[in-house]
Amino acid sequence: MNDTMRNAVAKVPAVTAGFWLIKILATTLGETGGDAVTMSMGLGYLVGTAIFATIFAVAVGWQIRAREFHPFLYWTTVVASTTVGTTLADFADRSLGIGYAGGTALLLALLLASLWSWRRTLGSVSVESVGDTPSELFYWMTIMFSQTLGTALGDWLADTAGFGYLGAAVVFGAALLVVLFLHLRTQVSKTALFWAAFILTRPLGAVVGDFLDKPVAKGGLDLSRYTASAVLLVAIVAMILLLPQKPARVTASA
Repeated sequence: MNDTMRNAVAKVPAVTAGFWLIKILATTLGETGGDAVTMSMGLGYLVGTAIFATIFAVAVGWQIRAREFHPFLYWTTVVASTTVGTTLADFADRSLGIGYAGGTALLLALLLASLWSWRRTLGSVSVESVGDTPSELFYWMTIMFSQTLGTALGDWLADTAGFGYLGAAVVFGAALLVVLFLHLRTQVSKTALFWAAFILTRPLGAVVGDFLDKPVAKGGLDLSRYTASAVLLVAIVAMILLLPQKPARVTASA
């Protein structure tokens, strides 16, 4: 493996329990933060998507140009992906009129197409195989699609399927426990399980975020989106500082 590969992989964090905790907090912040801009500020889904897509594109550019792993830069990019995922999913579901089921189906197709193209082009979709600009671009594109899909999936289960925010949280939490069991007790592909968990943490965060800020009449706590977002941001910063943030181990193939 060449030095370019080593440096690129070093920018990706090791997948630990702390990684997943921060990821769930980040996805919850994406929901409350995205709603704060599109709903509380009244800017709408299209404008909100344009704002967060720009932030995401800039963050990805910085991430790719970085020479080593920077925890705050990495998680800033993840938060940007989850906020644009929130507004983009809401735009597809509501403004385009295709509904939660239609949005979920469309975004699932885009996610699968991204993973298929990544694997077909570079031979692996494992995090540990990310080693140059093309693989990093595929990595962040796949993350963005997974975040957007997670938002639509969470809305579909909580609203259309009638589970409510807490019920949907239980369903996604149980699904993550199944993924954990498969990881610990079976030989199922670790790469497949990683992406399954990455996708499932997004709707979990989405429904928790909705539970925090949606009106009581709709099953939420009706908390201020600004306050909830600020608390979540402080929690993420604290977790980054307190939990070990190490680069992923470099492997030649996956």
